[in-house]
Amino acid sequence: MKLLIVDDEELTRTGVISSIDWPSIGIQEVLQADDGMNGIEVARVHRPDIVLCDVRMPRLDGIAMLERLEEILPDIVPVFMSGYSDKEYLKAAIKLKAVNYIEKPLNPAEIRDAIIEARDLCLEKKRTRHNESIHSMESASRLALLLTQPYAHARESIDQLMAELSLSISASTTFTAIVLKTDTEEELPLSEANTMYLSVREFLKPFHIDCIFVEKRVQYMVYFLFGPAPGPAVRKSIREFFCNLYSRYTRFCIAAGDIVTGISKAYQSYTSAVILLQSSFFFPAGVFLSPFYQAATSKKTAEIPASPESKFLTLLIGKDRKKTDSFLNNLFLYYDLNQNTLPNQAKDLYYKLFRALDEASRQLKVTLSDTQENLMDALEKIFSFRELHQKLVKKTENFFQAAANTEEENSTIFMIKDYIGQKYMNETLSVKDISDHVFLSTSYVCTFFKNETGQTLNQYLTEYRMEKAKQLLADPRHKITDISSRVGYSDGNYFGKSFKKYTGFSPSEYREKMS
Repeated sequence: MKLLIVDDEELTRTGVISSIDWPSIGIQEVLQADDGMNGIEVARVHRPDIVLCDVRMPRLDGIAMLERLEEILPDIVPVFMSGYSDKEYLKAAIKLKAVNYIEKPLNPAEIRDAIIEARDLCLEKKRTRHNESIHSMESASRLALLLTQPYAHARESIDQLMAELSLSISASTTFTAIVLKTDTEEELPLSEANTMYLSVREFLKPFHIDCIFVEKRVQYMVYFLFGPAPGPAVRKSIREFFCNLYSRYTRFCIAAGDIVTGISKAYQSYTSAVILLQSSFFFPAGVFLSPFYQAATSKKTAEIPASPESKFLTLLIGKDRKKTDSFLNNLFLYYDLNQNTLPNQAKDLYYKLFRALDEASRQLKVTLSDTQENLMDALEKIFSFRELHQKLVKKTENFFQAAANTEEENSTIFMIKDYIGQKYMNETLSVKDISDHVFLSTSYVCTFFKNETGQTLNQYLTEYRMEKAKQLLADPRHKITDISSRVGYSDGNYFGKSFKKYTGFSPSEYREKMS
């Protein structure tokens, strides 16, 4: 806690400070001021919890100072000291809820006891305020959640919570829903969510706008802003503030709904924000979309064939790099900044295109590392269209590079590598499984593979798993504890030792090196 001592006599201040062991009674910082005016300025900057002040001082006396401080710091606890037995001052001190009124000459033991009493009262005030704040936030969160439902379904509960929160909402109050999506897979800590919510409310105060907030399904944050209709300049400030507030996330997107009048239409604003948020998939991360501000959209300058996956497969099998690049460029132009397509429609098509790549690699006996199982998982976590498209472009480049470097590989070797690419995540994958797959004996497969590739089957399998682990470690969204099982190791410690032997780094060291 912080204590502010205000007295116009320097000897009194230094005497009080030196006569008491302040840390032993919970006071970590002692501040000083030589009169009431300076006391107010020090309090503004340092926000003390307790003030020990003289009653009579030049410029501004202690009573007047505390009356002003109560407006700035409503929870501050005052203790007065005076050399005068003035009944009027004593009455004023009692009115200000002073813990004690100490007469000069001062007794250190009496001061110590008074400060301990003030400390205890201050702690009680803080606990009460904290509990009230938590209860208020919980009620505001419940109200925000109810506003994400049609008003008619929750009218009674909404009215009850509005009365509990004493919100100043009238029939002419406007509402705007702001919905954010982040790439986090972990729920925001309650203290951090509350801190961010309070910072939003503080920011909105000068515009006479208030808000309520709720976190939905981990990745989504919903704010309802209410008050007078914001003009263009205010909307711009709000947009910039939210983008800065959530810049701590690697990737996020924000959508604001229609500005509506009356709480009964808040749900309408929310649904319009949700619809707009869907199209944010086709915009760069960090975009803020609203009915009043749209990121620059592109005109459709490209068309895609009726069966894009068939066309893509034909180009890949024909090894036509130039036409494949043109196909991918047209695909990007068609979808980028496109607000008329649903994200799942684009993801469904891109899934088929990835499958076409796998099919082309099988037909041409080109080994690609990605598998269908990993692909499904990866598409689920894709945050934006540009990330999705870049993934396809990169895999296509890998395909053409592998096709150019691949000599006519023995079909059996290709089948073995392809099988490992599909099954490497299975801990029980064995040489026998591989030999059964290619209809050869275990001993022959081992000898044949070593002669053709220069590696043993186990060496190739370990190398394959370690390279997949490196790819997963490069993405911070994957937990290290999960990666071992995803590359075929049930024992995390054994995986760590194997990884260090292969790379020279532990998994955590490798991730830190890559970041």
